[in-house]
Amino acid sequence: MLHLQNFKEDVSGFKLPEKFTFPFYYEPHDIAKIAVKEIQEYLENQTDFEHNFGFNSNTKELAIGKMFGVLVVKNRQNELGYLAAFSGKLADKSLPTKFVPPIFNMRTEGSFYIKGEKEIEEIGEKISLLKKDKKYISLKKSLKKLTKTIEDDLAFQRKKMKASKLDRRYRKRNAKKELNAENYKTFSQELVQESFNDQFFYKELVEYYEAKIEKNQQQLSDYENRIQSLKKQRKKTSAVLQETLFGKYQFLNKQKEEKALLDIFNNPLIKPPAGAGDCSAPKLLQYAFQFNLTPIAMAEFWWGISPNSEVRKHKNYYPACQSRCKPILTHMLKGVEMDTNLLIENLAEQQELEIIFEDDVILVVNKPSEFLSVPGKEIKDSVYSRIRKQYPNATGPLIVHRLDMSTSGILVLTKTKEANKIVQSQFIKRTIKKRYVALLDGSLTEKNGVINLPIRLDIDDRPRQLVDFTNGKPAETKWTVVAQKDNKTRVHFFPITGRTHQLRVHAAHKDGLNTPIIGDDLYGKKQDRLHLHAEYIEFEHPTTKEKMSFTVAPDF
Repeated sequence: MLHLQNFKEDVSGFKLPEKFTFPFYYEPHDIAKIAVKEIQEYLENQTDFEHNFGFNSNTKELAIGKMFGVLVVKNRQNELGYLAAFSGKLADKSLPTKFVPPIFNMRTEGSFYIKGEKEIEEIGEKISLLKKDKKYISLKKSLKKLTKTIEDDLAFQRKKMKASKLDRRYRKRNAKKELNAENYKTFSQELVQESFNDQFFYKELVEYYEAKIEKNQQQLSDYENRIQSLKKQRKKTSAVLQETLFGKYQFLNKQKEEKALLDIFNNPLIKPPAGAGDCSAPKLLQYAFQFNLTPIAMAEFWWGISPNSEVRKHKNYYPACQSRCKPILTHMLKGVEMDTNLLIENLAEQQELEIIFEDDVILVVNKPSEFLSVPGKEIKDSVYSRIRKQYPNATGPLIVHRLDMSTSGILVLTKTKEANKIVQSQFIKRTIKKRYVALLDGSLTEKNGVINLPIRLDIDDRPRQLVDFTNGKPAETKWTVVAQKDNKTRVHFFPITGRTHQLRVHAAHKDGLNTPIIGDDLYGKKQDRLHLHAEYIEFEHPTTKEKMSFTVAPDF
């Protein structure tokens, strides 16, 4: 079989997994790691295709990292092998035989997609030519200049009218003192006529300018209307092309049931995300089911430079994405027995919640790692639910601030509405002092600094966060190195803001410390726990107004 690859390494002694990999949260099985190792060796030495992954600084081509995947399979003869795939397309648009083909090859010579793309490009060129037309540019400049001149002149006329009005008031007051009743009446009528004349002149001037603007606008509108018409045509053509393309993607499962992309994303108001069906996981499973191969284990890894917004580390493993892949893989993996979904497993069930301080209005607890601050969609056990049960007479929301589920450390709660409002106000005003300790997976050259990277939710891959300078919320973190040993760095983080996953993203992102926290299963490498701990907090007691501080050392 063309794309099925034999292991170079002897894997006959490997114990195979009893269940298939749960693709949205996993630790790769050893057999999958062997396949990944062989594909990575191929990528380091291959000459089959050209793509700038960001390793070569001498090329002008845009550097783009890419997700790759492997699928360990068995054929009908019970022989073991693996398949490989990449997400999206390569820069040279080639389809090397090392990788399984796309589910639908939109770039087949003479295909509807290439014709549609060409049509869209031609419309785009027409729009570009119109926008570059010298007469169009000249008309835009003239109209802009004329509009400014008119605005200035009308503003000047209004200023003159206001001055004339004040002058008339002054003259009227003096006339009342100096003229008799009859002459004063005549003079007042003259002033009214002056006011009318000013208003009439201004109205005529506005009408004159409006006519002048309209004449210029009509000439410009001819161009604008043609551009808008072409944009509508391009949008319509693009929508038809996209709809046709979606219809071409048909996904198989173990039972050989075929389902179209539009049926999988069964919501007429929400179109499938861009690139749906072109990720490596669907490609791998599609090929396996087409050729009667049994999936054994899977792993996906990033190869190359990290994107500007996301956190992706070279050679690190990553789960399948939630928005594009989850609906597709839910269909494709129907009937396949998979590993337990650890995302909905309550890992804190046997953990005790240590109370380190308590009085009539506040509680301070030491939250264990992998323990929710508030109930989640699947897991209800949390700091909030336990404290609510333990203190049924407490009023108000209890929770003042939160820690990520994976982060351990100090959490402050309140027993009364009044205390909650006061402590929450301190968080909002940023008068509360906090210190986190983290162990980073690597060494830093600087000793301290400040990170400013705005963050927002990755709506295509929740709960991950993105760095986004346009739509992200401001996020600021001060940091200091505490110690370095064995290519690991212990740091103190002082978050100025409190965004979701702020410290994790600021540590891992290439424009932050570029060094993930050890055990970060979202932005680094999965381990026994996330090595991030809320170690210290200082705040003002809500009733006594005394300064209070608490320190709890981490267990790492």
